Amino acid sequence: MTRRTKSLLFAGSLFLFGSCASDSHDSMTHDHSAMPVDAASVMGKPDQPVTGPQGRVGQFVVECPFSHALPDDPIVYPGDAGASHLHVFFGNVTSNADANLESLLGQGTTCEQQQDTASYWAPALLDNGQLITPVKSVAYYRAGVGVDPTTVVAFPPGLMMIAGDAMATEAQPTSVVAWSCGSGGMRDELPPSCPEDRGLRIDITFPDCWDGKNLDVDGHRTHMHYSSNGKCPSSHPVSVPQLIFSVAYPVHGDASHLQLASGGLITGHADFINSWDQEKLEEEVALCIGRDIVCGVTSGRISG
Repeated sequence: MTRRTKSLLFAGSLFLFGSCASDSHDSMTHDHSAMPVDAASVMGKPDQPVTGPQGRVGQFVVECPFSHALPDDPIVYPGDAGASHLHVFFGNVTSNADANLESLLGQGTTCEQQQDTASYWAPALLDNGQLITPVKSVAYYRAGVGVDPTTVVAFPPGLMMIAGDAMATEAQPTSVVAWSCGSGGMRDELPPSCPEDRGLRIDITFPDCWDGKNLDVDGHRTHMHYSSNGKCPSSHPVSVPQLIFSVAYPVHGDASHLQLASGGLITGHADFINSWDQEKLEEEVALCIGRDIVCGVTSGRISG
């Protein structure tokens, strides 16, 4: 029996929310060892928790239903099918261990914005080892807290990012990983008990400063950084959208018995490969973020 088959049997189903890596100039051999225990030590962290992904700041929003689940991670374990814990994938329907910019471009997507063919993934949420199929995911693209929105530029094609820490041994800052009940609820380090009319949700906030050179690096972290006091550090001078990735689950009541496939409930994280139609992504950044307009779930439509 292959490692991939064993992983699938153990999890009881497939789910994906992982990472993909590549260099900005040419192919390189990456160190696929464990991610740093303290991601904040290399990437910083947002200055303050956001009140919620939507808010009244310029942004565009893309809703992407669940696609599939796999024990793959194209960033951390590229080309090594079955090597990862179970992830849930959203957006690009072809995402697997071999996913990269070339394989993802122009493929099908679950996203309502059909030109968003990016790959989004996160660890599966499990109930007694069984996959809980997410209701949906929503990707919020906005300027970082206090960042001048006119300085924000689109992600470069093929950029790979990880947010959150799959190896966390203590609760992560709610400005990076936060659980809540529905939209606009209080942000907690651990899943709260949600009422029947508001299901469980996790928000993962990605860094919004890029080094301007690398699409990925060994360890998959140091090419990105969070802004601080509305500014990017000189080592990461390029302001890119702050992606907040939200996953909603059909979970109500006590959730303390649930587990993420990466470990405990404190190990929340998400991964992203930019394989958008680049012209459309640049258009959305300019129209919505650059002009400080709140665009709705249907990309480019003003929601208020």
